[in-house]
Amino acid sequence: MISFGADICRDWARATGKEWLETNGLGGYASSTIAGANTRRYHGLLIAALRPPTQRTLLLSKLEETLAETDTEYDLSCNQYPGSIYPQGYRYLQEFRADPFPTFLYESEGARPIRLEKLVAMCSGLNAVVVRYRLIEGAGTASLVVRPLVNCRDHHHLMRENTDFDATAEVSGARDRISVQPCPGVPPLHIHVQGGYFEPWGYWYHNFEYAQEAARGLEFREDQYSPGYFVCQLEVGETRFVVASVGTPDAFDPGAALDLERDRRTSLTAPRSQASVQVSQLIAAADRFLVSRPPTSGQKGPRGIIAGYHWFEEWGRDAMISLPGLTLVTGRHDVAREVLVAYAEHCNQGLIPNRIPDADAHPDYNTADATLWMFWAVQKYLQHSGDREFVDEFLTVLVDAIDWHARGTHYGIGADSDGLLRVGEASTQLTWMDAKVGEWVVTPRHGKPVEINALWYNALRFLQELNARHSGPEPAQVADRFGRRFWNEEQGYLNDVVDGGVLVDASLRPNQIIAVSLPYPAIEGSRARAVVGAVERDLLTPYGLRTLSPRDPRYRGHCVGDQWKRDGAYHQGTVWPWLLGPFITAYVRTAERKRAARARARSWLRAFGGHMHEAGIGQVSEIFDGDEPHDPRGCIAQAWSVAEILRAAVEDLGLSGLGR
Repeated sequence: MISFGADICRDWARATGKEWLETNGLGGYASSTIAGANTRRYHGLLIAALRPPTQRTLLLSKLEETLAETDTEYDLSCNQYPGSIYPQGYRYLQEFRADPFPTFLYESEGARPIRLEKLVAMCSGLNAVVVRYRLIEGAGTASLVVRPLVNCRDHHHLMRENTDFDATAEVSGARDRISVQPCPGVPPLHIHVQGGYFEPWGYWYHNFEYAQEAARGLEFREDQYSPGYFVCQLEVGETRFVVASVGTPDAFDPGAALDLERDRRTSLTAPRSQASVQVSQLIAAADRFLVSRPPTSGQKGPRGIIAGYHWFEEWGRDAMISLPGLTLVTGRHDVAREVLVAYAEHCNQGLIPNRIPDADAHPDYNTADATLWMFWAVQKYLQHSGDREFVDEFLTVLVDAIDWHARGTHYGIGADSDGLLRVGEASTQLTWMDAKVGEWVVTPRHGKPVEINALWYNALRFLQELNARHSGPEPAQVADRFGRRFWNEEQGYLNDVVDGGVLVDASLRPNQIIAVSLPYPAIEGSRARAVVGAVERDLLTPYGLRTLSPRDPRYRGHCVGDQWKRDGAYHQGTVWPWLLGPFITAYVRTAERKRAARARARSWLRAFGGHMHEAGIGQVSEIFDGDEPHDPRGCIAQAWSVAEILRAAVEDLGLSGLGR
């Protein structure tokens, strides 16, 4: 259990720097800081996925709560406005814990304090949030006032008071429920306060400030509307539930739903009693990225993988890299199959999508590696499940992909006369180092990137293993050309790109580690050990690998500022945790003393035990600064960050036996 005491909870800077996240398996989520103040446009109590897992819409921003006993009132919420923090409810926050739901313990001052526990939860498969209040201690009956702040916008945008916002609130006969539908075409939001009585008092609150948006150089002020407030009474030991939902049935029992959800989450790690605390936390974190799409033809909808919270959608590259860690080492082979099949159905000229958009748009195919990572994901599926029947059925997808790559497909992706894979042109970004601002290509890697050709070789060898016929080059030819073109004898490591904007780009980057970590490595022996040594020397940090050597004049040690500054550093030195997975695989594989190598690699994972108590609670961030102290940046919860650390911990370091 992750928990924080009053020393952190009542420290504004520290408490607003720690964010909790609840997800519902549909793409929807609830999230805020442990202080209770929203610091991002993406924070809110109900961001519903109206077309799972897309069309994520903020419907309920937060609940403003006041607890009163006799003549004393305590405002428990807090917000940042221009020049002030009001109210300052975090000053009453005695404890925050995640066990497994975000739980807040408020305690008033004085000889006879009031103690109120608040719990926030989302349940799998429901666009609903459940908030439970329990009066633990008090002198008598307490009155709880709950004022909902409603919204109706895409989670990427911001709201301002406007005349198109429909402020009408329909109130139930018992006055314990309201329904609001601020925007046409968006389903109504239902709010039920158990034992509550609604008092209509519509009001716009102006100029909430979101500090994280300001730090990112984006618009950071928003208005929120409240249709009124609920009042309910609480005796010591009593519980009251608030349920905000889209389409949840009237008979919904929030207490029973919480019990079921707690049991579901417990079951994820219960069969794995030997797992360490850190691995158990990673397994719990992994569950948050798995989502379901709407059912078709009466059948259960296929599963997908959200790349990161709060703002990422489904990305093919991220899904394929994440699949082994999220689904295979956790024993969820059925989910792995569904994800693979779903992406295969989107194949276009041998490519799976780079991105499945969060709107009414066609998938994007501007990726040279997502499809090649799919081969790796299928290899891992076969390794963990032994399900050759599924792989044989999937073989036509793999062969078709190789045939298209051999003769050429979208975005200039195709085999050159030497058998190596050439991708893109100067204006395109087709590898995972894809930052582009306007016409500025930050990290140009068109030509023949090292990891793309390592993945290409691995895919060809895998089809050879499966005795599949295809029109691609012979793996031996690719291996020979790979060694000739990419090995840099002077530097003692692999070139990053050849035959691109310059004949040879010898930048010391982490992409070359993929050539050592794949099931069929493109290089072995002394060269492989040299690559691992070079990467360890210049790129390894406690949180993953830097994307560029600090000795390179283009190196950027901090990923902060507006979009131009952040994207300018994104792959120019910034640390990515997911790269620690392939590095550990390569490190252990090339080590002469395996036991000592595993022991050392385990020490590299220790930093994440502490990190999961900061930034995104129980999660692993997207990126970290390249320079010490390596502050976390980007998304607070990233699928491949969690997945690759978990995969390496299990497969390479034997930290637990997780497969079923």
